Amino acid sequence: MLYEFALSTPREGFYDVTGQVREAVKGSGVGDGIAVVYCPHTTAGMTINENADPDVLHDLLIGLERAYPDRAEFRHVEGNSAAHLKASAVGSSVTVIVERGRLVLGTWQSIYFCEFDPPRSRKFFVAALPV
Repeated sequence: MLYEFALSTPREGFYDVTGQVREAVKGSGVGDGIAVVYCPHTTAGMTINENADPDVLHDLLIGLERAYPDRAEFRHVEGNSAAHLKASAVGSSVTVIVERGRLVLGTWQSIYFCEFDPPRSRKFFVAALPV
């Protein structure tokens, strides 16, 4: 079953969508399987990372900015090539194991929508599949 979620992203950053993914898995009725969380945007992505210390997300943003800075020689007319690079590096989806109807995440893990070209109205999809 496929679920669609909308979100508003006023600034570059990581938006915790774990609750929405849990909601989709619960609604799907899948007991054991996988959940695929997919971002259909070319300047945003999905990742799983630490949820306990907000400095981790801050440091990830700094690291991505240093690895993929905006450059004068970029040709893309929209001026968001750095956002495209960051999104490609992070990836457009994550897969999480579902066991007994629950996401199998580590103690400190959450699922994040990664915005690199704000502000935007975005969406993401969750597919829960039995195995």
